[in-house]
Amino acid sequence: MWWKLFFLLLYFFMLFILARFFEAIVWYETGIFATQLVDPVTLSFKKLKTILECRGLGYSGLAEKRDVRELVENSGELMQGELYSALKNEKEQVGSDSSTTFNGEMHFYELVEDTKDGIWLVQVIAQDRNPLLSTANWGKMVQKVSQFGIRTGTFNCSSDSRYCHKRGWMKSTLIMSVPQTNASKGKVMLKEYNGRRIETEHIFKWMTAHVASRIKTIHFSEQLMDDWYQMEKQPVKMFLFARLLQPPAFFSALSIKFTGRIEFIFVDVRNWDNTTCLDEIGVQQMPSYILKTPEGIYRYGNSTGEFISLHAMDAFLRSVQPEVNDLFILSLVMVNLMAWMDLFITQGATIKRFVVLISTLGTYNSLLIISWLPILGFLQLPYLDNFYEYSLKFLRYADTTTIASWVRADWTFYSSHPALFLSTYLAHGLLIDYFEKKRRCSHEDQNANNLEWLSSLWDWYTSYLVHPIASFQNFDSDWDDDPNFLLERLAFPDLWLRPLVPIDYIKNLPTWKFRLAQSEGPKRVDRDNRQKAMTNLNGGSSRDQEVHHCSSQVLHDNNDGCSTATKSEESWSGGEEQDTDWSHWPCGMLHCTECVVCLENFETDGLVMGLPCGHVFHQKCIVVWLAGGRHCCPVCRWPSYKKRPTRQHAAEQLEPEQPLSS
Repeated sequence: MWWKLFFLLLYFFMLFILARFFEAIVWYETGIFATQLVDPVTLSFKKLKTILECRGLGYSGLAEKRDVRELVENSGELMQGELYSALKNEKEQVGSDSSTTFNGEMHFYELVEDTKDGIWLVQVIAQDRNPLLSTANWGKMVQKVSQFGIRTGTFNCSSDSRYCHKRGWMKSTLIMSVPQTNASKGKVMLKEYNGRRIETEHIFKWMTAHVASRIKTIHFSEQLMDDWYQMEKQPVKMFLFARLLQPPAFFSALSIKFTGRIEFIFVDVRNWDNTTCLDEIGVQQMPSYILKTPEGIYRYGNSTGEFISLHAMDAFLRSVQPEVNDLFILSLVMVNLMAWMDLFITQGATIKRFVVLISTLGTYNSLLIISWLPILGFLQLPYLDNFYEYSLKFLRYADTTTIASWVRADWTFYSSHPALFLSTYLAHGLLIDYFEKKRRCSHEDQNANNLEWLSSLWDWYTSYLVHPIASFQNFDSDWDDDPNFLLERLAFPDLWLRPLVPIDYIKNLPTWKFRLAQSEGPKRVDRDNRQKAMTNLNGGSSRDQEVHHCSSQVLHDNNDGCSTATKSEESWSGGEEQDTDWSHWPCGMLHCTECVVCLENFETDGLVMGLPCGHVFHQKCIVVWLAGGRHCCPVCRWPSYKKRPTRQHAAEQLEPEQPLSS
C-alpha cells in the first residue's frame, strides 16, 4: 500500500512539473502567461459578450461596444486564462442539452422541492397547450443557465394533470426554485415568471434579480463598517466591492452553493464620495473580491488561476472552507487512483492483473467506507468543535499560499482536459510496469500465459476446498482420517492421481549444513571406497539397506536422541557418529550421512534438509522430489506437509503384541 501511495504522489508531482512545462511552451510561442491581464479595448464585441455571458451579467440594453467594455471592467480584471476558458466553454456548450423531463409529482418533489442547495428552472407545459419557449429558445436558455450550476427541466401536465390543477398551472409558464433562507437545508420557494417578453435575456435577468435578492447588499459606508467588525457565528465572509447595479450571476450562484458555510456580501460603491473606510479595511481598487476570515483578509484574483468565473472561485472556496462531503470525495478519488496502480505493479498474466485489481478496488473502497463511519460519528460530538475549528484554520492558512494556487490552477486545467489526465496516468503506469518487470525478473518466474495462470488459480482453489494444508508450524490435522474428506476425494478421482498440495511449506522445512567433528583422513577415504565398492557389487542393495536402517531408527530412537546416537545407529553407520558433529542437528532428525535420493554421502558444509518424519536428504535432491508433486518422504512415505506423532508413541504402536501369559 505504501508503494502505491508513493507512486501516486510521484504521479502528482509529474503532473505539477508537466503543467509548468506547458506554461513555458505557451510563453515561448506567444509571449503571454495565463495570469497576464487582457485589455478589454483590444477585444472584439463578440468576445466581450462571451465574457459577460460567463460572468452572468446582462447586456440586453447595451448596444455600443464602449458600454459593454465598461461593464466588463466594472465586474473585474480580465486575465488571459479566463478569456481562453470562456471561448472554450462556448464551443463545448453548442448542442449540449442536460435538461430533465419530470414524469409526475413525486419526481418533481424529489428533485426540485427537496433540493435545498440548488437552483432549478422548470418549463411547465399546460395540458393541451404549447410551451412558453420554443425548442430553440429553450435550448439556448439551458446552455445559458447551466454554466452557473442552474439545473433545468420540463414538466408536462399531461403526465400528471391533478398536480398541475393543485398548483394552479393552467397555462404554460416558467417556474424557478430558489432556497428561501440563508440557513443550510432551508425551505425552498417557487417563483413563477409573469413577464410578457419571452426573450432569453429578459428571462435570465428575471432569474438573476431573484437570486441576487438573497445576497446581503450594502449601500452606505456606515453599514459596511458595522458589518465588517461585527462578530457573528459565520466567521468567513466573501465581499464584492464593485460599481454594479447587482452582483454577477456567478457570485449569486456561489452564495447558494455555499449556504451555511460562507456569507456573501455585495457592496455597491457607485454613489460613494468618502472612500476613507475602504482604505481603512484595505480595499485599494475597484472591483475587489475580498475574503475575510478570522486570520485576516485575502484579495482574490492576485494569484495563479484565480479568475473571475464560477469554476475558479468555486475551487478556491471549496479548498478554503470544505465540507465533509468534499473531503470524502477527495479521499475516494485518491484511494481509487491508488488501487488502479495495482494493474501496473502486479506482474504476470493479463487476467491476473485484472483479478488483483478488482480485489484491490473492493477491499480499498470497503475499508474507506468503514473508516468514514466512525469519523462522521466523532465529528457530531460537541467536544470536537475546537478540533474542527483548528483544522479549518490550518486549511485556510495552507490554501491561501502561492503553492496552493498553483495546485488549484493545475486541477482546473487537468479537469478540463480529461484525455490528457488519463494519458499521463497510463504512461506513468506503463513506466511502473517496466521497472517492476526489470526488478522482479531475476527473483520470481513470470506467468505470462493467461491459461496457465487460470489453471494454477483453479488448482489452488480446488486444493483449498478439498485439502486445505496448514502451515508447517501447525501440522496437527486429521483431514486424512475424516470420512467426509474421503467421500469428497472419491467424488473427484483425478485428485488421487495429481495431488493438489501447495508447495509453500517447503520454505519452512528445517535446513542446515552438514559438518564433521574432525578432518577427513585416509581411514575415511578407505571407508568411502569400500562403501562404493559394496554398492557396485550389490546393485540396489545399498538403497534397501538404507531404507531398512532409516526405518528401524524410528523404533529404536528415544527422547534422548536429539544430540546422541544409539547403538543401533552405530551398527549401520559404521562409527560415523564419531567423525560427524551432531550437536547442530535439529531435535528429532535422524542421524545419517547419506542421501537416499541420490545415494551420495553428505559433503562437508553441504546443505541438508529434514522432513517432518525425521529423515534427512540433500537440500537440492529433496526439493526436486517434493516440487515434482511427490509430497511424501522417499523412505517412509509419510506426508511431507504433515507433522508426525511423537516417535515413542509410534514405536509403541508398531511393537508386536506379546502373548498373554496363562
